[in-house]
Amino acid sequence: MNSAFDAEGWLAGIRRVPSPNCDERPAGQPVRLIVVHAISLPPGEFGGDGIERLFTNSLDPGAHPYYREIESLRVSAHFLIRRDGGLVQFVPCRLRAWHAGESSWRGAGCCNDFSIGIELEGSDDAAFAPPQYPALARLIRILRQQHPIVDIAGHADIAPGRKTDPGPHFDWAQLHRLLACGEA
Repeated sequence: MNSAFDAEGWLAGIRRVPSPNCDERPAGQPVRLIVVHAISLPPGEFGGDGIERLFTNSLDPGAHPYYREIESLRVSAHFLIRRDGGLVQFVPCRLRAWHAGESSWRGAGCCNDFSIGIELEGSDDAAFAPPQYPALARLIRILRQQHPIVDIAGHADIAPGRKTDPGPHFDWAQLHRLLACGEA
């Protein structure tokens, strides 16, 4: 993974799938929070193109019954980490991705304004794949070189009662160990 970002905030050397579900951040609002999410589409299934289709507004509602429930959603994240550790970027870091929804962190609302959203391909019902942790730690280290990030939180932390991800199987201790020792 190359640590160079271009002027827009695209990370070099990774796959890009531009999402229209983004807009400008408020002026003078530095990125200071990383929000860790979990997603699988269809729910509980991994490896398909459902996540990319959701983030690019091209989800086929006839492809799975659940897709009819979410076809009108307009959401995105900056990054997705696949089960094999592969990284996809949907929104340049300079822009605000639509990942947090109604949210609050340390007294500040609208977390999309000051955060970067990282989706892990996963669910509340299954362990995350081992390659995802070092990939996440590497990405966080790269992002910290570019932005004054002070916190890392789960979606459930910024939207308690509304969201549960990354869920009970996410190993926060492992992530913090990898970040502390510079591994990955």
